[in-house]
Amino acid sequence: MAEGLPITFLSDYGDEDEFAGVCRAVIGQIAPDAPLVDLTHGIGRQGIRQGALALANALPFCPPGIHLAVVDPGVGTPRRPVAVTAVEEGRFLVGPDNGLLWPAIERFGGAARAIDLSSSPFRLEPVSSTFHGRDLFAPVAAHLALGATLDEAGEKFDPSELAPLELPTPQVEPGRIVAHALVADRFGNVALDLDAEGAEAGSLVPGGVVEVRGPDGRFEARWVGTFQETGRGELLLCRDSSGRMALAANGGSAEGLLDLSPDDEVELRPL
Repeated sequence: MAEGLPITFLSDYGDEDEFAGVCRAVIGQIAPDAPLVDLTHGIGRQGIRQGALALANALPFCPPGIHLAVVDPGVGTPRRPVAVTAVEEGRFLVGPDNGLLWPAIERFGGAARAIDLSSSPFRLEPVSSTFHGRDLFAPVAAHLALGATLDEAGEKFDPSELAPLELPTPQVEPGRIVAHALVADRFGNVALDLDAEGAEAGSLVPGGVVEVRGPDGRFEARWVGTFQETGRGELLLCRDSSGRMALAANGGSAEGLLDLSPDDEVELRPL
């Protein structure tokens, strides 16, 4: 038997319950030789934005194949279960149509084809109204890995109907930037809706000192390339592994220091 296309799997299921393991078991029964990579199951509960950004950040480093993602607070509602092919590299994305897949789809050139999986012949019966990961998304991903076509998986619809992920946008002017906290990782590093080009357009310079104003007051940070260029506990601005600008604290948590939550405004000025 051919191995099958590789499958990546991301979810908010955690590792305390059986949910992620059962999905893996379903895949294993259908496509036992398909390589399966767990990207993470540590996405915060119902953390659609966190999952979406993590998926988009990870996939450029994954081989083209089937990308299964499940962060699905709307499971059992009219939100659509979907499988999508991206324009570039022939990648398949499978999951709920709630914005979770959108940044990854955009990263690979947009959607070439979209399929509604609600009545997929690959689903497990009966389909639980609370566990589409097991009964719908996992078996569809496994069959696609074995070579099934999207048309065999469900009913096509216009890709323009896919749900986007709404993200804030920064306000950039010379000498002042109002950015927003997007998501924090487990270390308390906070990704901003800002890239290096935008930072420089706001008069920030690598190596320079930056005034940072957040919900918990005013701080100073330095734009550095590595954490070790600052003292322990000091706030810093850096370009993270995804290419976004991020606030971090050497040995500490910028999220806690600044008291930041998603969408909070962060004002940055050069000093």
